[in-house]
Amino acid sequence: MKSAEDLSRTMEVYGDMVRRICFVHLKSRHDTEDVFQNVYMKYLLYEGSFESAEHEKAWFVRVAINACTDWLRYLSRRKWVPLEVVDEERESLDSSSAELLEIVLKLPEKYRNVIYLYYYEDYTAAEIAKILGKKENTVYTWLSRAKDILRDRLGGEWT
Repeated sequence: MKSAEDLSRTMEVYGDMVRRICFVHLKSRHDTEDVFQNVYMKYLLYEGSFESAEHEKAWFVRVAINACTDWLRYLSRRKWVPLEVVDEERESLDSSSAELLEIVLKLPEKYRNVIYLYYYEDYTAAEIAKILGKKENTVYTWLSRAKDILRDRLGGEWT
C-alpha cells in the first residue's frame, strides 16, 4: 500500500489530469468525483512499482480511462431506484397504487425486475435485456408471465 506522501504527490501531479480525463468521458461532475476516488483507491492498493515518471503517468491515464469505461457500462444503475426505496415510499401512494406495488413487490425476482424496469422506469425490452444480460425474447416472456400473474392476483385486466 502506498504512503500518504505518495498519495499527496500523485494527486498534486496527476490529479487534474485524472479529473479532466474522467470529466471528458463521463460529462458529470459527480460521476467524475466518484471515478476519481476509485482511481486513487486503485493507486493506493497497487503493489507494483513504476519504471519512470512517464510510466506512472501512463498508468494513471490507463486506469482513469478504464475506470470511466467501467462506470459507463454500469450507467444503467443510475437510471433506477432500488425496489427497497420504492417499498419505503409506499406510504405516500394512494391505496390502489399501493396495492399494485405490494403485488409487484411479491412477484419472483426476475418478474419483479422486468415489470419494475418496464413500467416504473420506462425502459424498453431491449434496454432491459442489456441491463439484465438476457435475450430480448426472454424479457418479453418474463413480462408476459408477470402480467399473467398480476392479472390473476388483481382479478382483471392488466397491460
